[in-house]
Amino acid sequence: MKSGRFAGGWLSWRPRGTNNVNLRLLATVFGTVFLAELGDKTQLATLLFASREGSSRITVFVAASLALVGATAIGVLAGAAISSHVQRKYFSYAAGIGFILVGVWTIWRA
Repeated sequence: MKSGRFAGGWLSWRPRGTNNVNLRLLATVFGTVFLAELGDKTQLATLLFASREGSSRITVFVAASLALVGATAIGVLAGAAISSHVQRKYFSYAAGIGFILVGVWTIWRA
C-alpha cells in the first residue's frame, strides 16, 4: 500500500505532499462517466419516471442522483480495496474481460 494520509474524510485519500485537486483526473473521470451514462439504462429509466404524469421532477432528480452517488461510492471503495491487493494491469484485464462478457451476453439475449 502506498504511504500517505487520510486528509479530511473517508474519500479524501491523498499521497503525502499533495494538497491540490488533480484537475486533469477530475476532467477525465467526469468526461468518461458522463459520456458512458448518456443514453444508458439509468438515463432512460430516469426519463421514464420524469415523464409520468404527476411525477415531481425534483424528486426524480434527487432520487436518481442519490442512487448514482451510492453506486459510485461503492465503485470507489471497491476499487481502492482491490487496488491494494491486485496490480493495476491485471485489474484492467479483468475489467476489460468483464465488459466483453457483458457485451456478448447482451448480444446473445437480443
